[in-house]
Amino acid sequence: MEPVDLPLPVVRRPQAPADADVGALERELRERVDGEVRFDAGTRAAYSTDGSNYRQVPIGVVVPRTVEAAVEAVAVCRGHGAPLLSRGGGTSLAGECCNTAVVLDWSKYGNRLLSVDPDNRRCVVEPGIVLDDLNRQLAGYGLMYGPRPATHPNCTLGGMIGNNSCGSTAQAYGKVVDNLHRLEVLTYDGVRMWVGRTDDRELERLTGAEGRLGEIYRGLVALRDRYAGLVGERYPDIPRRVSGYNLDSLLPEQGFDVAGLLTGSESTLVTVLRAELELVPVPKHSSLVVLGYEDICQAADHVPAVLEHEPAALEGVDHQLIHFQQVKHLNPEALQELPDGRAYLMVQLVGDTREEVEARARALIDAKPDDVDHTWYEDEQHVHELWLVRESGLGATAHVPGQPDTWEGWEDSAVPVDRLGDYLRDLKRLYEEFDYGHPSVYGHFGHGCVHTRIPFDLESEQGIARMRAFVEKAADLVVAYGGSLSGEHGDGQSRGELLVKMFGPELIEGFERLKGLFDPENRMNPGKIVLPHRLDEDLRLGAGHLPWEPETVFSYPHDDGRFSRAATRCVGVGKCRSSEGGVMCPSYRATREEEHSTRGRARLLFEMVNNDSDAPITDGWRSEAVRDALDLCLACKGCKTDCPVNVDMATYKAEFLHHHYKRRLRPLAHYSMGWLPAVARAVALAPRTVNALTSVAWVARAAKALGGVAPERDVPVFAEQRFTDWWRERGGARGTGQRGEVVVWPDTFTDHFHPAIGRAAVEVLEAAGFRVKVPTTAVCCGLTWISTGQLGVASRVLAHTIDVLREDLRRGTPVVGLEPSCTAVFRADAAELLPKDPDVDRLREQTRTLAELLVERAGDWQPPRVDARAVVQRHCHQYAVMGFDADREILRRAGVDADVLDAGCCGLAGNFGFEKGHYDVSMACAEAGLLPAVRGADGATLVLADGFSCRTQVDQAGTGRSPLHLAEVLAAGLTGREAVPERPWAPGARALVPLGATGAVAGALAVWCLRGVRRARRLR
Repeated sequence: MEPVDLPLPVVRRPQAPADADVGALERELRERVDGEVRFDAGTRAAYSTDGSNYRQVPIGVVVPRTVEAAVEAVAVCRGHGAPLLSRGGGTSLAGECCNTAVVLDWSKYGNRLLSVDPDNRRCVVEPGIVLDDLNRQLAGYGLMYGPRPATHPNCTLGGMIGNNSCGSTAQAYGKVVDNLHRLEVLTYDGVRMWVGRTDDRELERLTGAEGRLGEIYRGLVALRDRYAGLVGERYPDIPRRVSGYNLDSLLPEQGFDVAGLLTGSESTLVTVLRAELELVPVPKHSSLVVLGYEDICQAADHVPAVLEHEPAALEGVDHQLIHFQQVKHLNPEALQELPDGRAYLMVQLVGDTREEVEARARALIDAKPDDVDHTWYEDEQHVHELWLVRESGLGATAHVPGQPDTWEGWEDSAVPVDRLGDYLRDLKRLYEEFDYGHPSVYGHFGHGCVHTRIPFDLESEQGIARMRAFVEKAADLVVAYGGSLSGEHGDGQSRGELLVKMFGPELIEGFERLKGLFDPENRMNPGKIVLPHRLDEDLRLGAGHLPWEPETVFSYPHDDGRFSRAATRCVGVGKCRSSEGGVMCPSYRATREEEHSTRGRARLLFEMVNNDSDAPITDGWRSEAVRDALDLCLACKGCKTDCPVNVDMATYKAEFLHHHYKRRLRPLAHYSMGWLPAVARAVALAPRTVNALTSVAWVARAAKALGGVAPERDVPVFAEQRFTDWWRERGGARGTGQRGEVVVWPDTFTDHFHPAIGRAAVEVLEAAGFRVKVPTTAVCCGLTWISTGQLGVASRVLAHTIDVLREDLRRGTPVVGLEPSCTAVFRADAAELLPKDPDVDRLREQTRTLAELLVERAGDWQPPRVDARAVVQRHCHQYAVMGFDADREILRRAGVDADVLDAGCCGLAGNFGFEKGHYDVSMACAEAGLLPAVRGADGATLVLADGFSCRTQVDQAGTGRSPLHLAEVLAAGLTGREAVPERPWAPGARALVPLGATGAVAGALAVWCLRGVRRARRLR
């Protein structure tokens, strides 16, 4: 074929439509597309960046419900000349998932497994399906998809195809390009086709076809013929060559594989509609050997010897990564399981029998040098824990306390395995040359792929120039080693400009011709790979980054006291978009909305403080877009622990609500539930009467309407005798008190709703040898005011509490919290609200859960034997702040076989599930794990939940079960009685006192509540 038949290269960058065109584009998308069309400021802010250093605000977002809807969306964009970006999980690290374009987000609806062919080990999927979700559905067939990136809980197959992803298991199964059978794709100009390997007869038919289909295949043949020699010369012969387009897939030995060609093209050539994947059997047996070395370069030198044992995965981890995890308290159990050393190789071995795997592990251990220590695990728990050490790499190396912030930009190079050790030595010398210190290096060492995050200064011209100079030198270094700029993360914008160093100008022209063949108008994800934007352009921060620094109520000690730094904390890894495990993020799991993930909310807050001229959020604390995104945040604090960089969205939400409603009327729920402690004290004047009134249907409806409470909810029943009243009647402390004095904190929920828990706790603590004190003055932790953003009141309430407890705190008396959410306030929030009071620090250090106190101060006390099975729901705030290890230990000592659920948030989450408009999301969260587990428990199995919200959610869900608190289980064991929850009950309308008295009480309550509202307004 003559050179004139080569496709013309793409030669220009597209221009975004003018403002007038955007309106027309949005209207037509709404008219023609079966999906959600969003051009609002909040959505555009949420999609303005990915996991990279780059930021480009999209034109709008389309969430298609079907593949056909996505096809129609592309057609509408074509009619308006609008750039297009098709994306999945949005976790890309090179900037390929953000653009000034219409974004197609497949993850909400386009996530189906369409068919499975177990005999041929294939399946067909839509591009939005998450890898872990797919593998769960395939497990019944004994099959799985081989490549497994570290983001497997949340990355989508479409994104994996776009990036040509790999992960640790690529050691055994190869990259995505090695595990694809066919793709159904759509070009920007409307050509829809299934592509894959093409034999000679089929290729002859396709090149002879009329129209664009024939034009495309004739162009591909011409490209193959023109560039085959250069591909052989310039494409590195390494397993992790991910940079550039896969022109090698067109070579004869690859069977003219057009699906392979398009894999890794980062949405710059086509939109992937469906994919037929090649599957592999799930390994029957596996083990993990960890080898310890003096340094990471020595470990890298040893990789070729380890490869002789044919590992399924071979990962490298250096001492810096381990140190950072220790500093951030990540994976503490797993870190104890590492061998001696300052660098590690993690070697996974698989086989069909246990004996085979053991023999291979022993052979590896016998062959290692004598000075290399090792550990060896075969059980699933230890292996899983150790893999978390490696998979936590990105999060562990970002936002390390006491260290400068680190960034992507040179995080994914790959070199020949036999040269890896020398490459790392040269890379470390380059770090020193540019004064970047000693960044952690880790990665897929069995394939020569190195990950790192570097402390680039991305906020000054000098720092950005230094970053560019470093990256250019690093690219030269990799090319000199015969390596690839990218080993799995793709090129995007961070490496697109550097590809000429690796491939040379002739192959770059070949890439431009390939782009011109599929996308001649350069509308598909423009500025990435081909005609790329500069690597120091479109930075999320940049030399002109001067964010708004608002005054705040919380002190943000982990972010230098700056809300703008807190808003920049998210690195976009997307763990909050996982569907199972941990707590984060319940609202995303219920809605599958980017804006209702921790990451999406963080993006909006970043745009709120961002002063860039194109920032979509321009009204600061008054932003309705930010308010709406935060509305479905349950303030569960799951992200405080589950997020790799400890984003604390509950605190950010409280801060935002405080300012948003300052000197404005608040939602009714902020008064009824934010002021619940005060309301409860008023109700204590006549609890039986109030309970009787709220048992009358029309009264309950009216009360809920006036209080902004969801009509589907029942009004909780108030106890007729509060815990503190019982304490007074009891006459104070009893017992020997040989273990010292403790203060039992009378939180609002225990005191006014479930006082039996307080009584049980006193019984247990006295039996364990403590002398108990209970404050009899009205006190509160301020939780309900914090969660509704009434931070001025919360600070005053906390200050009063400190005054009440001050003498006990200065004597070192422990404070025992029974309600986890209130305990978490003392352990976390209080110090950030009142940072200058040393007694607040004492409160934080001296507050303990019941289980923590018993483990730490009564280690020799044997709890009563209960000998029962239990389903246990951890409160989210306990999970995030205090942890649950002590509770596990006490339950173990008591003979309780505890199934501690890893089922996420209960969904009630304090005031959240009671607020009008939140019921459906609240119940969806509960149905994701908690309620099915409770329903599945037999009658002999205890249901435990220390949190009032968790107990109430189960109570009101029609399960027929009323959960117990740990204190109640232990107290029942002390006397040998059955563990049965003692809860207040509504007496019914017949219990109403005479009408006059009822009216007087109701009137008094109404006046009191009105005074409370007026007082709230004054305090704000």
